[in-house]
Amino acid sequence: MNRIETVRSLWEHLYWADELVFEALAASGFAAAEAFREVAHVVGTEETWLARLEGRPPRAPVWPEPSPAGTRSLLEETHDAYREYLAGLEEEDLATPVTYTNSAGERFTNTKGDILLHVALHGQYHRGKVNLLLRQAGLDPAPVDYIAFVRGAPAATEAAKRSEDG
Repeated sequence: MNRIETVRSLWEHLYWADELVFEALAASGFAAAEAFREVAHVVGTEETWLARLEGRPPRAPVWPEPSPAGTRSLLEETHDAYREYLAGLEEEDLATPVTYTNSAGERFTNTKGDILLHVALHGQYHRGKVNLLLRQAGLDPAPVDYIAFVRGAPAATEAAKRSEDG
């Protein structure tokens, strides 16, 4: 698998994982407010980085005000836009530098490949926080491991092991 294929695979996982986490929160009636704030941040960050890649202003802040309808809409729009963006990328495009100004007003330059990898990893970090917050609220976490995505079967859980042993 070359680098562009790896990036695209990570992004397919990202779409899947974002959806699972959003659905877990929706099933709870968005009962875990802090967890939902993290999800809104993941989606806001995805949009912000896409705006940087495309050289345009972002449609949402990095920490948007979480609302179920607004976050769902931004998630769908952002995922659709990334699918289109990634479909147009070639292997050599990953080395293209992108200069942007961060939320603190500092200017940086990174490659498209590094940005796309960062966004995928950033989202997984925050999905882990969401799952911890769901557990702390007595709710079921969303199984978003990459291996579960690629094999199409959930990863083993403590609950599954207890039921097998019991």
